[in-house]
Amino acid sequence: MDTAQGLAGQLVRFAGALRGEGVRVGISDEIDAGAVLVLVDLLDRPEVHRALRIAFKVPREAWSTFDTLFDECWGGSAVPGFTRPRPRRDQQGPLQWRWDGERVRLTAGDAGESTVGDTPSYSPEALLRRKPFDQISAGELAAMQKLIARLALRLAARRSRRLVPTRGPGTVDLRRSFRRALASDGDLLCLARRARAVEEPRLVVLYDTSGSMEVYTRFLLAFAFALRRVIRRVEIFAFNTTLVRVTRMIAPARMAPSLEQLAAGVPDWSGGTRIGACLAEFVDRHKDALVGRDTTLIVVSDGLDQGDTALLAGAMRELRQRARKIVWLNPLLGDPRYRPDAAGMRAALPFVDHFGPAHNLESLEGLLRFVA
Repeated sequence: MDTAQGLAGQLVRFAGALRGEGVRVGISDEIDAGAVLVLVDLLDRPEVHRALRIAFKVPREAWSTFDTLFDECWGGSAVPGFTRPRPRRDQQGPLQWRWDGERVRLTAGDAGESTVGDTPSYSPEALLRRKPFDQISAGELAAMQKLIARLALRLAARRSRRLVPTRGPGTVDLRRSFRRALASDGDLLCLARRARAVEEPRLVVLYDTSGSMEVYTRFLLAFAFALRRVIRRVEIFAFNTTLVRVTRMIAPARMAPSLEQLAAGVPDWSGGTRIGACLAEFVDRHKDALVGRDTTLIVVSDGLDQGDTALLAGAMRELRQRARKIVWLNPLLGDPRYRPDAAGMRAALPFVDHFGPAHNLESLEGLLRFVA
C-alpha cells in the first residue's frame, strides 16, 4: 500500500465518520488536514491529534466526539459506525504508521496490538515487549533482537522542535522567501520552506558486565549494538572491575561473535564490580573528549558497588557538571519490591536526571523521551 494513498484514505474515512456524528467537515478541511500531516511527526500521536483537530476546525462542543473517533482511527478502541482501512490478505494485524529507517510508512503485520473483530487483543510482539529479559527463551531471541533494532531506529529518528531549511515539504519561511524574491525583482517565484530537524543524539553508554548483571547482559548489549548501527555519535564502554572502551569491538550485524569477542576482551567479565573506580577512570581519561553539553550519559547497572562509594559520588559529580543529562538504568527497578538501598546506588542517585528500569524492552522505550 502506498503511504500517501493510505494516508488519504485514512483521512477520508475519518472525515466521513466526523460528518456522520454531526461535525461539520468540508472538502477544504480535508485538504488542510492532508497538508498538516506532512508537517508533523506521524509517530507522535498527541501531535497528530492536535494537528487534525485544528485542521478540521472542530468546535469545542464537539471535542469529545472528535477524541472518540480519533482513538478509533489512530488507536485501538472500537467505535460503532467507523470502519478503519482493511489490510490486504497478505498483511496481518492493524494498519499503523511506522518509521522504516527512511520515512514513515503505513504498514501492518507486527504491530504492538491486534484486533479480533471489535475486541482489542495483544499480539505476541506486545507480550514479548513486556517479558523480562531473564525469562526470554532461546526461541524468542531473534524476535527480541528485531524489536530492539526497531527501538534504536525510533531513537535515532526523533525530530526536534528546531526548524531548518528544506527542499521538501514544510512550513513557508517568509523571510527567506522575500530575500529570494529580491533576485527576481520582487516576484515570489519559489517559496522557501522549513521543516523539523532530525537530530541525532550524542550518547555515551557505560554497561555493567559484572556477574550480578549476567542475565541481562545479552539483551542490553544487543541494544548497544543496535544503537551503534544507526547512531553515528555513540561511544560504548563496558565496566566491572576495570573500564574497557568497546565501541570498535562491536560488529552490529554479528551479535553472537561480538559477544564472544567482548567476553574474551573485557577483563573479569561476569565477575565483581567497582563502579566508582571505573567511572573515575572514565572521568580522568575520556571526560574532556567525549562528554559535553550535548551529551547524554547512560549508565546501565544494578548499582551493587564493591568499591569506594565516595569515589563513585565524586565521579558522578564531575560528569553531572559536564553532561547534558545522566540516565541510570537499573534492571532491578523492574521489581516493585526493589528499593535503591545499595550504597553505590544511593551515592549515584543525587546526580541522576532519570532513574529507570531496564528489565524488558518496554522499559527501554522510556529512553525515547529523555534522549531526543
